[in-house]
Amino acid sequence: MQGFDLASKDGQMMAVVTTGNGGLEMLDYRSVPIPVPDAGEVLLRVLAAGVNNTEINTRLGWYSSSVTTDTGATADYQATHGEQKADGGWNEATPFPFIQGTDCCGRVVETGQGVDKGLMGKRVLVRACMRPNGYDVMDNAWMGSDFDGAFAEYVKVPASEVFPVDCTWSDAELATIPCAYGTAENMLHRTQVGAGDVVLVAGASGGVGSAAVQLAKRRSARVVAITSESKAAQVRALGADIIVQRGEDLVQALGENSVDVVVDNVAGDGFPQMLMVLRRGGRFVSSGAIAGPIVTLDMRDMYLKDITLFGCTAWDAPVFPNLVGYIERGEIRPLVAKVFPLEQIGQAQQEFMGKTHVGNYVLVPPGA
Repeated sequence: MQGFDLASKDGQMMAVVTTGNGGLEMLDYRSVPIPVPDAGEVLLRVLAAGVNNTEINTRLGWYSSSVTTDTGATADYQATHGEQKADGGWNEATPFPFIQGTDCCGRVVETGQGVDKGLMGKRVLVRACMRPNGYDVMDNAWMGSDFDGAFAEYVKVPASEVFPVDCTWSDAELATIPCAYGTAENMLHRTQVGAGDVVLVAGASGGVGSAAVQLAKRRSARVVAITSESKAAQVRALGADIIVQRGEDLVQALGENSVDVVVDNVAGDGFPQMLMVLRRGGRFVSSGAIAGPIVTLDMRDMYLKDITLFGCTAWDAPVFPNLVGYIERGEIRPLVAKVFPLEQIGQAQQEFMGKTHVGNYVLVPPGA
């Protein structure tokens, strides 16, 4: 192996290995072999890795159909029970033990056979949602959920999924982008948000929500953001035109038939009002349900108003190249809430679950 400090590593790196479904005790910070890139792959030195709901949800087994509670209640249960969930991951059974970490800002330090050597030394972002069978089908594989990710000093990925980025942002700032902004941009792209649309963003202070506020404003939409009073000023500074306090009656605050698009990663008890405020022909899009996956749906609110429901997991082809362009042209800005050393992942996830922050948490491996 060559480049960076690989020669001094003796083939080993530090990583956080998630050993199964359960509480924070399932996160094992230990030495593991440095991966070797196969043909068509590159090895990255991880410079910074973002923290997302998906890593916590996968560790908890929250995606299992047997789980009906919100993320917080599931975390409390798993902290004492550690119940294994065969269907607790995104796609196939979660490949425990493995290395999580969906967001990666890294530097190319080795290339596999057939890979352009011009990538060596480049600072890159990894497109976390990969489409192994092409964009004509919805099959998808996620770094850090379906195979080893970025909670480590090194990670190997297909060369086709790394994107050099020419900007002045810090490594930590770039690490906030892939999952949160990719998810938000995918939802706006899929629902064709454009100038003049009124877009309601639930959970607007979170990683995906704050990204959706910025990205919708970039598309010249009028943004209504749901957040807490303590975070309202920060969310407004991101571009929100109207703030609705979390827990407020949406119909009273906005009126029925007042919104073109709802971007909702919260779900839970607030779901019925989301459809009520949508206009005829409106679009509802979701890629999460942190307040609870089981909702009440009055079918009349959907079909009588010709509402279209969009479920979004697989990213469309233009999404990630779009984001790189936005970064390089200075059209969006990162929102780093806090940076932790990789070995403090437990503390980072615990604070993340507290939801007192705006934006994204980031982990930095040793020596980065």
